[in-house]
Amino acid sequence: MNTTSSTIEYLPIIITALVAGGFVTLTMSVTHMLGPKRQNKTKLEVFECGIESQGNARLPFSIKYFLAAILFVLFDVEVIFMYPWAVDFRNLGSLGFIEMISYMAVLLLGFVYILKKGALKWDTE
Repeated sequence: MNTTSSTIEYLPIIITALVAGGFVTLTMSVTHMLGPKRQNKTKLEVFECGIESQGNARLPFSIKYFLAAILFVLFDVEVIFMYPWAVDFRNLGSLGFIEMISYMAVLLLGFVYILKKGALKWDTE
């Protein structure tokens, strides 16, 4: 019995990828060529959520917005790592439980650290 896979087994996947890529390329090309090309000052203005733009969009703003977003992503991703453990909780046994408790302890230490640094305190300026 031959256990090595040959390239013929991947032919349907390759054909599907080529057809999908070709369809995307063809569709984008045709709509670009046939679509209307009316560009004027009003059409090229930035429009978001029905609110007209005011001032310069390049003005700096507080780094705390970025910090809050990064902290959210950090702790949100950490929760994703807990999901496989929760699914296979019974099969992992006490060793898996101890590992998850230590993982959560490290997360808690990180959370305490950011609290001590004042990363979540918002100044009212």
